[in-house]
Amino acid sequence: MNVIHNKEIGTKQKALAINLDPKIYGSFAEIGAGQDVAANFFKAGASSGTIAKTMSAYDMVFSDAIYGAQQSRRYVSEPRLISMLEHEYGLLIERLTSQRGDKTTFFAFSNTMSALNYHKTNDGHGWMGVRFQLEPNGPFNDVVLHVKLLDNDNVLQQQAVGILGVNLIYACFYYPEIPPVFLLSLMDNLSRDAIQIDMIRFEGPDFSKVDNRLMSLHLVKYGFSDAALFGPDGKNQQPSEVLYKKHIVVIRGRFRPIINVHLDMLNTGVKQFVAEPDVDRKNLVVIAELTLQALKERNAGESAEIDEKDFLERVDILCSLGQTVLISNFHEYYKLVAYLSGITKLKIGMVLGYPNLEYIFTEEHYNNLPGGILESFATLFSRKVKLFIYPTLRDGVIWNCLRFYPPPHLIDLYRYLIANNKIEDIRHYNEGNLHVQTDKVLNMIKQNEEGWEQYVPADVAAMIKDRCLFGFSCVNDGLAAGTE
Repeated sequence: MNVIHNKEIGTKQKALAINLDPKIYGSFAEIGAGQDVAANFFKAGASSGTIAKTMSAYDMVFSDAIYGAQQSRRYVSEPRLISMLEHEYGLLIERLTSQRGDKTTFFAFSNTMSALNYHKTNDGHGWMGVRFQLEPNGPFNDVVLHVKLLDNDNVLQQQAVGILGVNLIYACFYYPEIPPVFLLSLMDNLSRDAIQIDMIRFEGPDFSKVDNRLMSLHLVKYGFSDAALFGPDGKNQQPSEVLYKKHIVVIRGRFRPIINVHLDMLNTGVKQFVAEPDVDRKNLVVIAELTLQALKERNAGESAEIDEKDFLERVDILCSLGQTVLISNFHEYYKLVAYLSGITKLKIGMVLGYPNLEYIFTEEHYNNLPGGILESFATLFSRKVKLFIYPTLRDGVIWNCLRFYPPPHLIDLYRYLIANNKIEDIRHYNEGNLHVQTDKVLNMIKQNEEGWEQYVPADVAAMIKDRCLFGFSCVNDGLAAGTE
C-alpha cells in the first residue's frame, strides 16, 4: 500500500479514488450534521462502485429503533457511534459476504454530529469512525475519533465534517501502515481553525503494534488539539466525556521519573482539596499532566525533540500507579485552567511546587497579553480554582507561601489571593523528601548508583529495574530488548 503522504490530492480526488477501487465497498450512516460525507462520494462520480447504502436516522425514535436506546440519552456520543458501526458492519457481512466477500474489503462509516444551532448557543462537536477490512474475508479494524467543530457557521461546520470523513476513509485504506502519516492526512484540505481532533483510537489486528498513547501525543504535537487524555489502562479518552461536571485536581511535572516527592505532593494536595466545603470527593478526577515543553526538557547536551521511548517510560509508570494522564500544549497555567473550566464548572485544584508560585508571579511571562499579569490572573484565579503549594528546601530553609515575597507592586494582589482562599500551603508534608531532586535521582539511575531506590516508590523502582527504564543498565540484555 502507498505510505507516502500525498498532500496535494483534493477531497474530490480522494473520494473518486475510493469509488474507482473495485475492492472497497461499504455503507454510510450519518446522524445530525454529518450528511456531507456520503455526499462527497456521490458528487465525485462512480459512487455505485463504493456505496452499498447511505442512511440517516435523524429522529431519536428511529435511531433508537435501529441502534438501540441509549441509557444516557446522549446521541452525540461514543456509545452511539459504536452501536452504529456494529449494526451497519454486521448488515454488510450478513447480506453481501456470500456474493462478493472473496473480492471485497468491506467498510462501515458512521458519525453522529452536533453542529452549531440556529441561535449559536452550543459547541459543535461529534464522533466519527470506520470499521473496515484490509483483506477480503479478513478481520475488521476500527478507527474512532472525536472532533470539535470551530467554524462560526453551521454550513462551514458541515462541510468540514464532510472533508474529514473522506480523509478518514481514505487514510484507512491508503495509509494504515504508518499511523503518523494516517494522522497527518486527516487534516488535508482542512484548517486547524476549523476543527480540532482531541481523541483517536486504533483497534484491530492490523493495528496491533499501534500504541494509542503515542497517538494522543501526536495529536497535541501536530497541533490537532491542545490536549489529549488517556486513562490508567492506556486507552485514549475524550476529555469532555471524562471531566464533564467533575471536580479536578491536577499535578504537573516531568515525572522523569516519578519520585516520592511527587506522590507526597499529590496525596497531600488531594487530601486538602477534598476537605474543601464545596468539593464532593465522590465526584473527583485526579490528573497527572505532561506538557510538550516538559517532554522536551532534557539534561544538558540532550536533544530537545520529544523522545517517544522516553515518553512511554514516563507514562508507563504513571499508568501503573493508577494515574489518568493529560498531555497538553498549555505551558502557562492560566491556559490550562481556561481549558478545564470550559469542560467543568466545579472546583479545580492545582498542586504546585513552590518554584511554580514564583513563576506565576513573574510578569515577563505575560508580555504577550494586553492585560499582562492581571489578564492571566483573571483566568487562573477564577472563583472555582485554588492553588495548593508544596514547599521547597533551599540552603537549609523551607520556602512556602508565608516566605514568598512577590515584587512590591504585586504584594497587595498576593495578599488578596491568600485572604480569599485562592492559594494555600500544603500541610503535613514529608519533610524528609524535600532534599531530593528528580534530576539527581535520574542520574543515579543512569549510573547504577547505589541507593536510588529509596527515593522512588517501591513499585516504581521494581518497574525501572525489570524494564530497564530511564537508562538503567540491565544485566540481562534480553530484558532491555523487551522494552523496545
